[in-house]
Amino acid sequence: MSGTVLITGGTGLIGGRLTELLQQKNYTVKYLSRNPKKVKDIEAYAWDVNAQTIDEACLEGTDYIINLAGAGIADERWDKERKKILLESRTRSTALLKDLLRDNDHKVKAVISASAIGYYGYDSGGVLKKEDSRFGDDFLATVTKAWEAEADLIADLGIKVSKIRVGLVLTPKGGALEKLMIPAKFGLNAPLGSGDQYMSWIHIDDLCHQFIYAMENQLTGPYNGVAPNPVTNKEFTKTTSSVLHKPAFLPPVPAFMLKLILGEMASMLLGGSRVSSEKIEKEGFQFQYPHLRSALEDLIG
Repeated sequence: MSGTVLITGGTGLIGGRLTELLQQKNYTVKYLSRNPKKVKDIEAYAWDVNAQTIDEACLEGTDYIINLAGAGIADERWDKERKKILLESRTRSTALLKDLLRDNDHKVKAVISASAIGYYGYDSGGVLKKEDSRFGDDFLATVTKAWEAEADLIADLGIKVSKIRVGLVLTPKGGALEKLMIPAKFGLNAPLGSGDQYMSWIHIDDLCHQFIYAMENQLTGPYNGVAPNPVTNKEFTKTTSSVLHKPAFLPPVPAFMLKLILGEMASMLLGGSRVSSEKIEKEGFQFQYPHLRSALEDLIG
């Protein structure tokens, strides 16, 4: 297939790899960027989420939009101002796209919007969460629910919209995995808190292919962007140490220590969700890395 894809958040970890995979499939890729002049090798158009301005020319020739915009959840400690940024960087960017599509002629066939498994809450225990499961009542669940509500308003315009609830993305460089690997490489890997909390992870290539699959098949509604086999934090720790050929015999990192260092953000690490990938698999999507060991061996082995 071919066509033109407009990406928001294209210069991030997911956006960069997604761009590569789309170009391999002969798609033309364009970005919306706060600083389009700094974007190299990709046609970029200016937008300013805070000012709610956007270059309408970005719609010319655009067949699909993939919306990845949003401030990094784990980049800074969550104070009141940071929480506002985390929420509004997602809701206002999606609202700006909605206004753009409502007020201009275009031929956009589908919008694929990122979401997050934070929709289900910090800690859902061992209960398997599916797309029709109830949303949580904590901060990230509130953010994600509001984010998806803005995407649903795009669907109200008659455009097909799918929402990919992204789990823990494993990448070869950067992101959560790189941070988790620092102690592991020195043989200092240890479970966090009880270690019984589930980690619903996904290899970055599988996630990007899922975005493309949803786009090409014009899927609608929410889909969980996670691998078929979530693991507990203890299992994750053991497997990463094994792939690195390092010991993993340290006692768990106490919950109070994580809360002291990270504040409310520690809830993401101490809690967890066991999330199902069944819905996207029933649509015909096949995972290249369904098991944690094969994913880690590809990324860091």
